[in-house]
Amino acid sequence: MIWVKAILLVLAPMFFALGVVLPLVRFEKLYFFVDNPSLVEIVAALWRDGNGGLALLVGLLSIAFPAVKLVGLAAEAFTVSGAGARGGLMHALVPFLSKWSMMDVLLVAIVIFAAKTSGLAEAFTQPGLWFYAASSVLAGLLHHLLRQGAVQ
Repeated sequence: MIWVKAILLVLAPMFFALGVVLPLVRFEKLYFFVDNPSLVEIVAALWRDGNGGLALLVGLLSIAFPAVKLVGLAAEAFTVSGAGARGGLMHALVPFLSKWSMMDVLLVAIVIFAAKTSGLAEAFTQPGLWFYAASSVLAGLLHHLLRQGAVQ
């Protein structure tokens, strides 16, 4: 079981990094204009276009919260079982952050659906979305395995 945790501990952050920098969605408008934004590019474009509040919100929920959650999972994985393992800030913070894990994947799915049904653009998923979703699933699985090991 320790090997599964170790593999998840390596893959979840790696997939998260790929999910943040690789294109999330491909928009094709009028067959001539193509846009392949990554999550980082979306946040930067929001900031550049004067939507600082929305850029901050998306950056926090999409990049900062998952990164802190992955750090918390790593801290939990390396904490020695015993009296100190059930306390601490990260132990309390990880379940809260886990509740927001798949929100971005759902948001991108809604955007793709809206683009396809509006007729103004065609939208296709890109590798970044799949890596981001895989990171969320792997982090959730790792969280479950770490909590299960702490109870036993």
